[in-house]
Amino acid sequence: MSKKKPIVSPSFSYETLEETLDIKVKGSGMTIGIPKEIAFQENRVALTPDAVSVLVNNGHTVVLEHNAGDASHFRDQEYSDAGAKIVYSREEVFKAPILVKSAPVVEEDLPLLQMNQCIISPLHLSVLRQEVLCTMMQKKITAISFENLKDDSDSYPIVRSMSEIAGSAVMLIAAQYLSSANHGKGVLLGGISGIAPTKVIIIGAGIVGEYAARAALALGASVKVFDNNVSRLKRLQNTIGQRLWTSVIEPKLLAKQLRTCEVAVGALANQNGRTPMVVTEEMVSGMRPGSVIIDASIDRGGCFETSEVTSHEAPIFIKYGVIHYCVPNIPSGFSRTASQAISNVLMPLLIEAGEAGGVEELAWHKVHLRHGIYLFKGYLTNFYLSQRFDLKYTDLNLLIASQR
Repeated sequence: MSKKKPIVSPSFSYETLEETLDIKVKGSGMTIGIPKEIAFQENRVALTPDAVSVLVNNGHTVVLEHNAGDASHFRDQEYSDAGAKIVYSREEVFKAPILVKSAPVVEEDLPLLQMNQCIISPLHLSVLRQEVLCTMMQKKITAISFENLKDDSDSYPIVRSMSEIAGSAVMLIAAQYLSSANHGKGVLLGGISGIAPTKVIIIGAGIVGEYAARAALALGASVKVFDNNVSRLKRLQNTIGQRLWTSVIEPKLLAKQLRTCEVAVGALANQNGRTPMVVTEEMVSGMRPGSVIIDASIDRGGCFETSEVTSHEAPIFIKYGVIHYCVPNIPSGFSRTASQAISNVLMPLLIEAGEAGGVEELAWHKVHLRHGIYLFKGYLTNFYLSQRFDLKYTDLNLLIASQR
């Protein structure tokens, strides 16, 4: 009698399986170019030597144009020690598949741009020319703007950093020009025992206005803030942590406060066009001689009617006895700090792009990055630019989805 073989039941595992996720493709090393900026008054550099060292150690190649970091006091030797390749030809830098710039693309750059290049730089909507945009579209470039670049917390890290620098700097600048040596009133910004504090008017309760208010309060000044956005005024009160004199912009009240102040700061912001001009020439003419106006909004037109663009070399002019400081791009005057702030955002972004297999691949995995992309492989993906220049708009999400 033959023995029956025992029936072996199949084994089943009832354990919970791990979730399967979309695996990023490990990319090979990227080549990143850092050109020397030739734009007006641009002293910053997009990556510091420390950031270059991290990128090189992660397998990437960094090509730097000779003296690109000089204006920020970063020398070629420091970049070379960090592993960067120093080149003396601008054309050679522009051959890199990825360009990082601290100034917008200008007309002189257009012949040097490569097909299918990726450019990370500021956009500067107010001065952008249609020829620049169209040439970049023809060369199928992917472009990311500093102004619209978002991080995981849905905020704008580079814009915020530059605004913090500008806001902190305006009070240092005001203190300098209030001195007798600079034709000011000869008063100390702040206050000492027994003497009434200096009066500071800040127009705009954004990041620039917030940091200007912080610096002024820390010095002991009396601060009054104007803005037509009441929620911004409330946020300012909460973040500073103490009660401030705040008001909506009412012309008669604003004119009255300007007549008795020592410092007036223009810090209004407008994302898509010219800054509203809220201080008339008549209001300025009524201010005290020797008082100081700092128009931090001048790069978008300015909010004082008497404002005219000045330079870091000749930063002020006097009108109606009032000192006007109207230098655009204030952070460029503190270029080393500004460069470090930009580099702190771009270096991790480039590391992530390398791990994902390129910037275009990273845009698939990181949805918040898409907000900063205004050109994707030559397609215009910024609705405001398409309206302004009457160019075809393409939805970035559909573009990315169609290429998977």
